[in-house]
Amino acid sequence: MDPRYAEVAEAMAIYFDGLYHCDTKRLGQVLHKDAIYVCATETPLLQLSMAEYFPIVEQRESPASRNEPRADAIDEITFGAPDMAFARVRCSAGPKDFIDFLTLVRIDGRWQIVSKVFHYDLRQA
Repeated sequence: MDPRYAEVAEAMAIYFDGLYHCDTKRLGQVLHKDAIYVCATETPLLQLSMAEYFPIVEQRESPASRNEPRADAIDEITFGAPDMAFARVRCSAGPKDFIDFLTLVRIDGRWQIVSKVFHYDLRQA
């Protein structure tokens, strides 16, 4: 197996933990400070910087605090170059099921998400 796969999978574990706990310190380990956040579900298109996104995360009630079962998975990790990767991942929070398309770049030996484009579906009660 390509050793980069394990490195990106480890970054995804930090990402999932950050989302589950609404922990911007963890998210900041894998989301580049200049990453873009785009919600493809919203009309008009919702696009945020990390400076705009992190305060929103900090105000949320975390799935962990509600004892929600973890529902995160890596569907795919592909590499376009030695230091460029794409991850398609899924997770859930509250009534929403998310699919994220994440573009990663290895900077100073560490994989960082530089773009997060996602869609969500609402689960039926």
